[in-house]
Amino acid sequence: MHLSKTTFLAFCLAITLPLTVFSQSLTWEIKPLALDTNEGVAIADFDGDGKLDVSAGRNWYHNPDFVARPLRNFGDVNGYAESNGDFVYDVDKDGRPDVIATGFFDTKLMWFRNPGKEALRLGQLWEPHLLVDTKNQQNEAQLFEDIDGDGTPEWIVNSWIADRPFLVWRFGKATQEVTVKEPGKPNHVVNVPALAQCTIGVNANGHGMAVGDLNGDGHKDLLVGKGWYESPTSDVLGQTWKYHADWDLHTSVPMLVMDVNSDGRNDLIVGQAHDFGLHWWEQLPPADGKLVWKKHLIDDTVSQLHVLHLADLTGDGSPELITGKRYFAHNGGDPGAKDPVTMLYYEIDRKEAKFTRHVISKEQVGTGLQIKTGDIDGNGLNDIAVAGKSGTYILFNKGLKK
Repeated sequence: MHLSKTTFLAFCLAITLPLTVFSQSLTWEIKPLALDTNEGVAIADFDGDGKLDVSAGRNWYHNPDFVARPLRNFGDVNGYAESNGDFVYDVDKDGRPDVIATGFFDTKLMWFRNPGKEALRLGQLWEPHLLVDTKNQQNEAQLFEDIDGDGTPEWIVNSWIADRPFLVWRFGKATQEVTVKEPGKPNHVVNVPALAQCTIGVNANGHGMAVGDLNGDGHKDLLVGKGWYESPTSDVLGQTWKYHADWDLHTSVPMLVMDVNSDGRNDLIVGQAHDFGLHWWEQLPPADGKLVWKKHLIDDTVSQLHVLHLADLTGDGSPELITGKRYFAHNGGDPGAKDPVTMLYYEIDRKEAKFTRHVISKEQVGTGLQIKTGDIDGNGLNDIAVAGKSGTYILFNKGLKK
């Protein structure tokens, strides 16, 4: 049963659940960029003018006019874009940020070479190049994070298939030759890193993923829908990791690892990707050598909280939780699928372990597979870029109401 908003708030007050709704909210200016099926987004200074631009699937958007300019081509299949994320990385080390991308069913991981300022001005497509053929399909989403501490991010892939091996790809010392183009110059060959496959574990995968230190040993562990993998203390990507079957969930990508209640142990923040609910899992003192968890409700009024993101929106040095309803995540098949979309942020009181909910947008902006933040308009506050089937938007953070 799902309670109405009024009943839910009364219910929260009656049993002192850690969701409050009374603090002052930030104000927002909503900038629509596109309306299509794309659900990935990234923020970077693509043309080197010192201003943060936005990429979202087929196009990138130049700051400050944010007019769509072509980046890459892909199709749509059964209501889904053949792309499930934008990731920024300077693959060829020419000082310009490129875009890495793949899709739900595409085994090939591609990078799209930033053609440089003049070609960007002319609206040229970015050259596609193969990074690696992973030979793997049914990819729910990816993360691009440094898990071995060498300063270079790894490509971490989540599959919704629960018994699929959990794999990552690392940039190694090996290189591959790629022929590239420059406006007004002959084609030439550059060497770019080759990706090598690393097997984290063969026990479990499943819808949901996160990176963070769960057991407090100073190493980043990897979480999936069906449990978590404990990082080795050495040779991190040269061996399989110890698997812990602490849960069997169908969760957001990502889940978030943070110490919610300031007790020195990292907790989890978990969205229900294809149902109602947002929770935090409190990590209690271990028992019999195992981690122990206690589940707490944050909010049960919104469904399809498929993506979570932490960023400091208020400028006080502490992160807020940003999320929203993913529009038609399963093309209308999920609980609450036809409810209005919404974008939300929650202040986190880490002394009291309380979450204060604020509405950014109601009935206009929803989420897709990624939320990105950065000071796009240069006012000193983090803005939000988000893309989903409800559209691609920039949410300009204008600070507290005056």
